Amino acid sequence: MSYTIWFTGMSGSGKTTLSTLVFEELIKRGRAAEHLDGDVIRKNFSQELGFSQAARDMNVRRIGFFTQMLNKHGVICVVAAIAPYAQSREHNRDHIGRYIEVFCDCDLDTLIARDPKGLYKKALQGEIANFTGISDPYEHPRSPEVHVRTGKETVEQSLATILTFLEGEGLLNATTP
Repeated sequence: MSYTIWFTGMSGSGKTTLSTLVFEELIKRGRAAEHLDGDVIRKNFSQELGFSQAARDMNVRRIGFFTQMLNKHGVICVVAAIAPYAQSREHNRDHIGRYIEVFCDCDLDTLIARDPKGLYKKALQGEIANFTGISDPYEHPRSPEVHVRTGKETVEQSLATILTFLEGEGLLNATTP
């Protein structure tokens, strides 16, 4: 059975770290899987898009389309993308098929402390426009399948929560090919 696990959350919330670990676990357990990172997709397939709401929605929908195609061929997709707007996440939920949303929830102070490039500081000073969570909204998921609090939990705790959910749903176990 194929499905898509979509990690959403603000920049620096742990999406890439956790999604990479989940992807590696899927591979270790013999599952056909692909890891799709929002930044990589934008760089390679959506360079022409800006950061308006319409452009961000288009990028999220493109990623959703890629996951549909891969899922159709039995590949589990693990996506790490901010996907700031509820409408585009709901569009993907409606079109992808089996869609599991993982909300990487992290408080702003922790995000700022984790930010090696100083992007949050620049956004707070008005130097970066349309920065998600500062000058552009991040609409928190209302009912994600998994909610990890990455500002309060260790990576290992968050990963365990996600893997426990997948195992409980019968989507990941040691005997599943």
